[in-house]
Amino acid sequence: MVVELAVAQLLKKRSFSIAGHRTSVAIEPEFWTVLEHEAHRTGLSLSAFVAQIDAARGTRPLASALRLAALAAESRIAASLSR
Repeated sequence: MVVELAVAQLLKKRSFSIAGHRTSVAIEPEFWTVLEHEAHRTGLSLSAFVAQIDAARGTRPLASALRLAALAAESRIAASLSR
């Protein structure tokens, strides 16, 4: 129980309406920061950006898909900086 509480305190929960349903996702704040920047870069609200990721995720859990999207965004930025 103490470990679960410690992990929960490391995560930041956000709630969204996706395809007409409310859902909450808890991931690390660092991932939310990257996702917010990527949403801004693409001209979307965070909610719309998350909805795009949700639509493309297949059977992968939404939290995992969001983490992978953040990783892809950071990889894209790193690749553009190394050119």
